[in-house]
Amino acid sequence: MKRVYLDYAATTPTHPDVVRAMLPYFTDSFGNPSSIYSYGQEAKGAIEEAREKVAAIIGAREDEIVFTSGGTEADNFAIKGTAFAHQNEFAHQNEFAHQNKFAHQNKRNHIITSAIEHHAVLETCHFLERRGFSLTYLPVDEYGLVDPAELKEVITDNTVLVSIMHANNEIGTIQPIKELAVIAREAGAYFHTDAVQTVGHIPINVDELGVDLLSISAHKLYGPKGVGALYIRKGTRLVPFMHGGGQERNRRGSTENVPAIAGFGKAAEIARQEMPEEGPRLTILRDCLIKRILEQIEDTRLNGDPVNRLPNNVNVSISYVEGESMLLNLDLEAICASTGSACSSSSLEASHVLLALGLAHEQAHSSLRFTMGKWTTEEDIDRVMETLPQIVAKLRAMSPLLKSR
Repeated sequence: MKRVYLDYAATTPTHPDVVRAMLPYFTDSFGNPSSIYSYGQEAKGAIEEAREKVAAIIGAREDEIVFTSGGTEADNFAIKGTAFAHQNEFAHQNEFAHQNKFAHQNKRNHIITSAIEHHAVLETCHFLERRGFSLTYLPVDEYGLVDPAELKEVITDNTVLVSIMHANNEIGTIQPIKELAVIAREAGAYFHTDAVQTVGHIPINVDELGVDLLSISAHKLYGPKGVGALYIRKGTRLVPFMHGGGQERNRRGSTENVPAIAGFGKAAEIARQEMPEEGPRLTILRDCLIKRILEQIEDTRLNGDPVNRLPNNVNVSISYVEGESMLLNLDLEAICASTGSACSSSSLEASHVLLALGLAHEQAHSSLRFTMGKWTTEEDIDRVMETLPQIVAKLRAMSPLLKSR
């Protein structure tokens, strides 16, 4: 039976052209890019070519791209880097700082984020909170949108960073980043956005968005796993994420992962070329699947914003059945989907994103996420709708939740 893969938000298959672009840097041009002889310079050339392609897909300058091990590292780098850079800046400026190890508590120690961020952002913020930084977690409305007026209300002269994701990985809601970034800039704070789910899928220009820092992951756009990037606007101050070498203009010590970076560059190049046609194609498939689920299965609701939404994301709650049970039954029918973030799939806790929308725990536990991609077809959508209603009917027949209604 042909498998239907509908979990592109978790990861994407590596594009065959990307694999071909990576292969020479395992064996033929295997040199250390810091070496001055030809093997090394060939590898260095591949990195700089990739940097140019990654910068182009977000409208950035090449020297504003720092390669990382993925989106999680990029988020950590952006948040800790700006927080600690300002802490250090204060220590140098304040003659009394050397006598007070908690000096950062007196100035620019405030960070604002939202309640529905990926754990790569939330856990990093919790880490800083335990070390004396002040955190504000903005709520969202029933569609998962952050209200710019609420940001304006809580931002202060002490705010060093605002970090709001571009689009949510579970429900697909796209945030009003441009409006939010203006508010941060007026208050003198940096603005970071986790754009792991949007780069390569919807048009992005960092100048139009007004962001200072932006996180990218290669394996979300048909590149390899284990590589990503952080866009750092020229002039943004942050401390290096890793020490031990002068790579990436002294911002991230460690020998570069040349094959992965070369693949990342190729993936960005392909995504930039294909995005104008791929986005509208996926939007049609998305809307078709949403319509059919809501029409053919009773007691369902769409999670996330119906309009400001990623073109490939469908997230629904199907009452009286558990999401995990539906997933296992779909897998038996060779259909791969998810209940939410792959990074939280081992947790039995209800999704913090769905709870933040105001859903009850039962509704949050009954969610399903389908995310489509390059190789998704209309036949795949038909297959889901030939299978899912039967699975739901079978599970509801056994459901104590339905019987007690």
